[in-house]
Amino acid sequence: MPLLTLDKISLAFGMHPLLDGASLLIEPGERVCLLGRNGEGKSTLLKIVSGEVTPDGGVIRFEEGSVLSVLPQNLPSGDARTAYDVVASAFPETGELLVEFHHLSHQVDDASMERMMNVQERLEALDGWRLDQKVTTILGQYGVDPERTLNTLSGGWQRRVLLAKALVAEPDILLLDEPTNHLDVPAIAWLEDALTQFRGAMLFVSHDRAFIRRMATRVVELDRGQLVSFSASYDKYLELKEKALEEEERQNALFDKRLKQEEVWIRQGIKARRTRNMGRVRSLKAMRDEHRQRRVRGGTASFSVEEAARSGKLVAEASHAVFAYPEQPPVIKDLDLTVLRGDKIGLVGENGTGKTTLVRLLLGELEPTEGSIRLGTNLQVAYFDQLRGELDLERNALDNLSEGREFIDINGQSKHVLGYLQEFLFTPERSRSPVSVFSGGERARLLLAKLFSKPANILVLDEPTNDLDVETLELLEEQLSEFKGTVIVISHDREFLDNVVTDIIFLDGTGSVHEFVGGYSDWRRQGGRFPAETSGSRPDKQDKRDKDYNSTNKAASAAGTVGQSSKQKTVKLSYKLKLELEQLPAMIEQLESRVAELQGRVSAPEFYSCPPEEVSATLEQLSETESRLESVIERWMELEEQANQ
Repeated sequence: MPLLTLDKISLAFGMHPLLDGASLLIEPGERVCLLGRNGEGKSTLLKIVSGEVTPDGGVIRFEEGSVLSVLPQNLPSGDARTAYDVVASAFPETGELLVEFHHLSHQVDDASMERMMNVQERLEALDGWRLDQKVTTILGQYGVDPERTLNTLSGGWQRRVLLAKALVAEPDILLLDEPTNHLDVPAIAWLEDALTQFRGAMLFVSHDRAFIRRMATRVVELDRGQLVSFSASYDKYLELKEKALEEEERQNALFDKRLKQEEVWIRQGIKARRTRNMGRVRSLKAMRDEHRQRRVRGGTASFSVEEAARSGKLVAEASHAVFAYPEQPPVIKDLDLTVLRGDKIGLVGENGTGKTTLVRLLLGELEPTEGSIRLGTNLQVAYFDQLRGELDLERNALDNLSEGREFIDINGQSKHVLGYLQEFLFTPERSRSPVSVFSGGERARLLLAKLFSKPANILVLDEPTNDLDVETLELLEEQLSEFKGTVIVISHDREFLDNVVTDIIFLDGTGSVHEFVGGYSDWRRQGGRFPAETSGSRPDKQDKRDKDYNSTNKAASAAGTVGQSSKQKTVKLSYKLKLELEQLPAMIEQLESRVAELQGRVSAPEFYSCPPEEVSATLEQLSETESRLESVIERWMELEEQANQ
């Protein structure tokens, strides 16, 4: 029996039907990715499932006794509750008592002791100590200090606390809306690992293609009010979707041709009207109604970058540059870096490692405290802000873009502002709506429109992929690849980096900056790792150890990698470790084959028609094999690094 059934759900805002008889079944153990263009209603559908929004029509059914949890999209701001308090709040009455007892236990006055005894009695009656143990256990599993307050944690650690709250109640269904937004890569990797251990069903919205590939066992697309299911992997879904759109266009063309022929027939002269077949007339009327009710797929965004005159060949050159805030350790130290016209650079590092500071140094917005940075000539910069601070929420899209202009020049061509906004999928009516009512994706598109309307030879994009749908993402990737100027991208979207950048600059958190040729995957293949992957540090213990990247740079130098070299002492592995290193590649190959076999079985259309126990066992086996593969790869990288030292 399905865990969740949506049967002919309908919802409309004004005259615009967001959901038009949408239906969906979710079985136990499935991880369903909900895809669709910005504004199609994906977040609204999740709110309908969670009960936050009531549909106009249709039925929502849960399996009897099933538990639903939600991992919210937005992180809390200014929440002064402790991690323990947040997770305990998953149990409404018992959680409040646990939180009160937890705080009373830190007080020693008589009144507190008396109240604590009363709370203890109530907790015992509600079996509260078992829940207290569950809260403490899950916080321990996620490495979170129960006494840390949320407002002192980074976004990644806040996400851990919220996931702990969502899972502590052992839900059968978990809803997630853009869970990777604003997380750095180590936090995303941790989230993926944690979610693969979850045995319940998942329904999630995401535009992070690497995340979707790792997590989804089925793809469901929300398109023009309907839910269309693809029992396939993400890559197979893309292939099937393209074929489905081609077939739809073909059928529409045939229908339109036949309708045109019937319209010609009905408008013929006196002779035709004498012999007019009334059945054919009724058929034509039905065809007209069908054509009128057809919901045409919206157009694809189409935009280009307004390029300024070329900058000088040199954009920026740093020599032994250091930047530190007063009485603070250096954010950037001993920076030697040259940026040339046409470079496409991706900045990678955990949150708080100084990526934005480095960009400001390279653009001349900050002066180094030591060393020097020489800037090139004729630099015109356009900046994409991840916080969308460039937008005035009280003004409409038209006013945000036009700044008093009726026409704007794009690569020598004059365009009306409304027409230009339509290239970014804003209708004239939507262009006159205040930005405050826009979705995250619409705000991102508007900021891109504003960014690309300004002449620039340097584009700086800070987390540009957040909230953008896949089609707009792919177009953005294409435009950035064709852009003749310089591109500097701060992003945690692994596939976006692979598709756009030609150089990776990694900030390791100690102030050191390391440069590698290639995209994100190339950096990983060259041994690139985040400190969090090796330090295992808790959020209150910042890892200060400086990583040694000399062996990686040395190995990659044949491919043109720029690195800092130094003489290294050769360290020989013991015979036992050497033997283990020799055996690991074969083990990795076996595990990869097993993972591919299991993924093929899970992706088969008939997989979820198997008995539930067989489905659960296969999914569990896949998760365990993937975890084993990751562990073996990490061990191989560790020994390989030791062998090359």
